[in-house]
Amino acid sequence: MTSLFSKPRALTSLVSHFKTYRPITGKLHVATLTLLLFLVAAAVAVTSSLWLSKTTKQFDRPTLVTTKPVPDLESPQKTGVLVNCTSLLNQNRSGSCSRTSLWLNKTKSYNPPTIITTKPVHAPVPVPEKKSTKKTRISVDCTSFSNQNRSGSCSRTPQPGYNNNQTESNRACPDYFKWIHEDLKPWRETGITREMVERGQTTAHFRLLIVNGKVFVENYKKSIQTRDAFTLWGILQLLRKYPGKLPDVDLMFDCDDRPVIRSDGYDKSNLTAENAPPVLFRYGGDRWTADIVFPDWSFWGWQEINIKPWSKVLKEMEEGKKKKKFMERESYAYWKGNPFVASPSREDLLTCNLSSQHDWNARIFIQDWISEGQKGFENSNVADQCTYRYKIYIEGYGWSVSEKYILACDSVTLMVKPYYYDFFSRTLQPLQHYWPINDKNKCRSIKFAVEWLNNHTQKAQEIGRGASEFMQRDLSMENVYDYMFHLLNEYSKLLKFKPQVSQNSVEICTEAMVCPSGNANGTNKRFLMGSLVDEPHISGPCSLPPPFDPNGLEKFHRKKLNLIRQVEKWEHAYWKNVQ
Repeated sequence: MTSLFSKPRALTSLVSHFKTYRPITGKLHVATLTLLLFLVAAAVAVTSSLWLSKTTKQFDRPTLVTTKPVPDLESPQKTGVLVNCTSLLNQNRSGSCSRTSLWLNKTKSYNPPTIITTKPVHAPVPVPEKKSTKKTRISVDCTSFSNQNRSGSCSRTPQPGYNNNQTESNRACPDYFKWIHEDLKPWRETGITREMVERGQTTAHFRLLIVNGKVFVENYKKSIQTRDAFTLWGILQLLRKYPGKLPDVDLMFDCDDRPVIRSDGYDKSNLTAENAPPVLFRYGGDRWTADIVFPDWSFWGWQEINIKPWSKVLKEMEEGKKKKKFMERESYAYWKGNPFVASPSREDLLTCNLSSQHDWNARIFIQDWISEGQKGFENSNVADQCTYRYKIYIEGYGWSVSEKYILACDSVTLMVKPYYYDFFSRTLQPLQHYWPINDKNKCRSIKFAVEWLNNHTQKAQEIGRGASEFMQRDLSMENVYDYMFHLLNEYSKLLKFKPQVSQNSVEICTEAMVCPSGNANGTNKRFLMGSLVDEPHISGPCSLPPPFDPNGLEKFHRKKLNLIRQVEKWEHAYWKNVQ
């Protein structure tokens, strides 16, 4: 049969004979239309597929799905969060936050469409939750203390609570922390009773109680200058540094220089609660007494002679000692202080000064604190006194505060044989941290020390750096606070009674000491605020080392004694050759 599409005349022939081939023509017509529709549909499908394939390679179009029609959505306006003092003070009256509107510029609710992508979404990798290390600042709330409390009481002033974010410290304490165990040794077997504590009241200036994280004081007598106030301030800052971590304690504190609890009047082999020595804290001790040694008040400042808090002094010392290098400094022994403090040793030191008959290589200056005060202490900045290669440390009526300031300068400390100690100085070693001076023959000993060290300047600089680095590293304020913490913590473990607030005690807090209605004057406040702890420490205190073992302590003392004897031999040989 001739094809419908072979020639035009074939199609004409078929049409002209339509009547003859009507049955065949109807069937061919249906088939033709069906085939044409199929070809058109296939072409459209192929074209659409190619276009979609090309487009989706560049962009995976998301499908927008909404739960309700979104007619002509507008982008939401920014909502400002204002500090509304007017609403807080005028409308609320009470100064309460409960009725203060936080969102002040409100807009209509906006339901953003949900976006579903055609790409597979992988689940995020879980990240282990980290403990927050964000520091929480502790403010000094004088408004609450002065206005709301009215009476100026600490009872309603919010005190820093337990710091949940504080982590355990992996830092080891310096070696001198071992002396905590030695100082508490007299009561290790018997424990400490309330009666032992109260027997220490005879010479105490105040009784300190820490109960449930609050500090209470019962005053007995006024201390020299403001020693008591600055000591209590230091304890309050300790609680701000480690809030909620100090145990309850009850103790007596003596702010004078010399220790008073004689240890030779007690049978150490047969101590009982009845015959054990009384318990008394103070700043210094000696080998014949059992007073418990605590950091002195000047770590938080000594306002009467314009000495700044220890943390600031350390920074100034670092800058001060850079002004003159060791070899550029005066090659003499320097001392400046008050010799008239009932100290025969200091009065004897005056004879070592330069005179027409002798030059003992010492330059001695008398400090007139009254005159200095009138001049604004312009010549008394301890950070400006690192201008001599050698600086003399000599005790006054007892142990002297000046010790740490002399050691912090990287000049060599010429230490006249001490009889008293503070909480850190027992760990110092001759020829490592200082040069020992014979107290029985000071002038000759000082002259030899300066001669020897001037001829061995490398060793001299090593000793100076050794002391300076010790003070910067081991006697930082962080370590001072940690020493206080561990001493009070170990002391509390020995208490055989539960501390209770006494009838005559008064609660104290930071606000009570620095706010206008408190007891501090302007000068006090300036010095106190200079050492304020305004945030808890990010970690706990350092790890307390174990006690000395008997052999270790004996070895330590023997090493120190041998080094002192070595210097004495050198000195003896020097004067033998001179004569």
